[in-house]
Amino acid sequence: MNRYARQIAVPEFGSSGQAALKQARVLVVGAGGLAAPLLPYLAGAGVGEIHVVDPDTVELSNLHRQTLFREGDVGTPKAEAAAKHLAALNLACHVIPHVGTFAPDTADTLCSNVDLVLDCADSFAASYIASDICQKMHLPLISASVVGMDGYVGGFCGSAPSLRALFPDLPRAAGTCATLGVLGPVVGVIATLQAQMAIAVLTEQDPSPLGQLVTFDARGFRFGGFRFDKAPEPKHRPAFIAPSDIQSDDLVIDLRTPEEGPLPTPDALRLSVEDLAEIDPPATPGQRVLLCCRSGLRAWAAAETLAPRHAGPIAMIALGDQSPTSEETP
Repeated sequence: MNRYARQIAVPEFGSSGQAALKQARVLVVGAGGLAAPLLPYLAGAGVGEIHVVDPDTVELSNLHRQTLFREGDVGTPKAEAAAKHLAALNLACHVIPHVGTFAPDTADTLCSNVDLVLDCADSFAASYIASDICQKMHLPLISASVVGMDGYVGGFCGSAPSLRALFPDLPRAAGTCATLGVLGPVVGVIATLQAQMAIAVLTEQDPSPLGQLVTFDARGFRFGGFRFDKAPEPKHRPAFIAPSDIQSDDLVIDLRTPEEGPLPTPDALRLSVEDLAEIDPPATPGQRVLLCCRSGLRAWAAAETLAPRHAGPIAMIALGDQSPTSEETP
């Protein structure tokens, strides 16, 4: 116990907290900027089992903020590189890498048999997919996001409202770290708060961070926050589904430009969000409409536009980057 003596000495934590961490199993979605500081804190604290899922490889442009990686990791899958470095930190922590995407067709399996999900993904779709599955499984979710010099972290699901309850609407125009940039220390601030929230949930500290949002503005070094324990769940809940779930009788609408990728099905329509604001799509009563884009942002905006005029189900698909270049489009 010499390894953990300093944290066991904290009265609010103690030996019972250490025992709880040893038995804990967590899933970390994304192995990028937020996960890079978060993962060593969890492994160092003695979390027994950590699953890391990420489809990407380490790139040189990651290293200014993804401080878990080294130049020698460039080209290596992030999940595998993270597992290697965490093993060097604490062999007692069992780290299982999953090289792949956290998506509607993989989320159920990845979230099974874990006690907590940590959303470190730079993706609108992944965050809401995580919230939906955690709400269904009654799993706590600690979700964080950083863009530019602003960030937030909050405790959702489990005994708290979902991410949809606090953020029922996405902005009509937004970006990611790739499009708007991000400063490494800002990511570190949010990631350490996310790690502390995770430890608080796993050790059942009171008050619980579930139902709590913390914000940080690095421009003026300002923290904010509030509780949202009573936030109502929205009635309109368009879900993300996998491309493999497309059925022959669905009306599929691709909101991307031709340069961003091929149509997801041969009979899909290519329309913009602006088109859907002006015209009604040729959907029959009760027909499911599937709205597709790269990240899910345009699909979400189109779903909000279409919902008052279509009585049938509406679902969204985030197709990812399928363009010939790596240029990011929301």
